[in-house]
Amino acid sequence: MAKLLLASSLAVCSAYQAAVMPRGVTAAVSMTAIRPGDVGTTRPLGVWDPLGLMTKMPDKYRRWQEMEIKHGRIAMAAFLHVIVTGAGYKWAGYCSYLSFPPLKFDDIPAGTLGSWAALPQAGWAQIVCLVAILDNSLFAQDPNEAPGDVAAGIPWVRYSDPSVKEWKLNAERNNGRGAMMGIIGCMIHEGLTGNPIWPIDYEPGHFPLIPLETVWPGIFSMGNPYPTA
Repeated sequence: MAKLLLASSLAVCSAYQAAVMPRGVTAAVSMTAIRPGDVGTTRPLGVWDPLGLMTKMPDKYRRWQEMEIKHGRIAMAAFLHVIVTGAGYKWAGYCSYLSFPPLKFDDIPAGTLGSWAALPQAGWAQIVCLVAILDNSLFAQDPNEAPGDVAAGIPWVRYSDPSVKEWKLNAERNNGRGAMMGIIGCMIHEGLTGNPIWPIDYEPGHFPLIPLETVWPGIFSMGNPYPTA
C-alpha cells in the first residue's frame, strides 16, 4: 500500500510539473497524443496519464476526446435537470396517455433515480432511438473537424479570437468533467438518502440552490419535488 501511495504521489507531482511548464516546452512529457497547453490540459494536473494510455494507444485518443466531450455535455444537461425539476419547473400536460392511470409530467418526481423509474419503458425507448438518430445524422462527428465540433449547419457561436476560443473550450471541458462527477454524486445521494442534493437540507417548496424566492416570493411553492413516500 505504501508503494502504491508513493507511486500515485509521484504521478501527481510529475503531472503538476508538466502543468507549470511554459508553452512550447514539451521535453519533460513524452506523450504522442497530447501535450501541455492543449485543450483539456488544465492546472494543476496538466497532462495526467499515470497508466500511459495516451502513449500506448495514441490512435484511440481522438475517440476518447469525442466521448469525453459528449458525456460531459449530457452530464451538464442531466445536472441541470436536477436543479430545474427540483425547483418545480415541469412540462404541462401528460407524459404518457398509455399508462394506467395516464402519467402527467407533474407525477414524475424530480431528481435522477426517481424520474428514471417513473418514466415508462416506451418513453425510454423513444428517447434512446431519438438520441441514436441524432448522434448518427445531425450531430455526427466529422473526422475532419475538431472533437466536439458537430452540426456544422447550426449557427453555433464562433470565436475568432484564438485565446477566447481556447478559454471557452477549456471551460466546456472542465464544466463537463465537473458535471459528470456531480450527476454521479446526485445519483448516489438519491439512492442512499432519497435526496439528490444531500447533505443540503431540502425544505418543501424552497429549492436551496436557486435563491429566487427572495426576489419572487412564492415562485417555488409547488410542494416537495422529492417525495420520500
